[in-house]
Amino acid sequence: MTTPVTTPAPAATAPGAVRSAPRLRRVKEHRPGRPRRSKLLTVLTSLVVLYTVVPLIWLVINATKTQAGLGSSNGLWFADDFALWDNIRDTFAYGDGIFTRWLLNTLLYVVLGAGGATLLAVLGGYALAKFDFPGKRGVFATVIGAVAVPGTALAVPTFLMFSKMGLTDTPWAVILPSLVSPFGLYLMWVFASEAIPTELLEAARMDGAGEARTFFTVALPLLAPGIVTVLLFTTVATWNNYFLPLIMLKDPDWYPLTLGLSAWNSQAETVGGEVIFNLVITGSLLTILPLVVAFLFLQKYWQSGLAAGSVKE
Repeated sequence: MTTPVTTPAPAATAPGAVRSAPRLRRVKEHRPGRPRRSKLLTVLTSLVVLYTVVPLIWLVINATKTQAGLGSSNGLWFADDFALWDNIRDTFAYGDGIFTRWLLNTLLYVVLGAGGATLLAVLGGYALAKFDFPGKRGVFATVIGAVAVPGTALAVPTFLMFSKMGLTDTPWAVILPSLVSPFGLYLMWVFASEAIPTELLEAARMDGAGEARTFFTVALPLLAPGIVTVLLFTTVATWNNYFLPLIMLKDPDWYPLTLGLSAWNSQAETVGGEVIFNLVITGSLLTILPLVVAFLFLQKYWQSGLAAGSVKE
């Protein structure tokens, strides 16, 4: 005889008690295309933006003031008189137009110094990345060591060497040291290693192309983002260079903008010197404008150059 199986009845619930299922912690779903927001990161980014933008705002505002207006108005607000165009005209006319000479000197140092440094970095980085030769590891160690050495530490030995060669107080005293950019060489080395497939170079050589033709027709277009990145770094370094021209140059006719504006600013500390802080501020504004324009127009190449090699295929 089979005994029927009976299901036990549920226990009686006390009056007024509500039985509910245990609540699980809800995990916030993260969508792949939507970055997560961080309040701490937002605050830190805002502080960095303020630290960067406030000096530029101060420079733009005070470039619109006269010498008298600089001392009688708030530094972060405009004065009663708007004198930007007058300040620009006086900046180029002061000292028989010496500001124009300093601007041309700076362009000369940038074209020959930064342009030459970029060219050497591209050629050296490509060779180190795609060719094997004895002593390659030694070159790598030398480049890494040179990146770690600050330029100011080499300024005095460079001055002594150039003084023996009779090159001080000439444009070559600024141009020749600017041709050496260990960081640019290292950056192009890393970029060329990732951006140029070795198989592509071998295919070009199998088709009969020489090394020069392979470099200019195959490798150089692929190196364009890295070239722009190195060019921006070397241009900014040469444009803002102050210490090297300070110890190399004595003739004001060969001063770059950085050294010339410093000389104008120092006039207020000399006996009988003319105080022209309004021209110093206006000249500083005119000095940074080319760099700002260069970064804005070359931003897309610069960003792609920095990101190259960060994703492994």
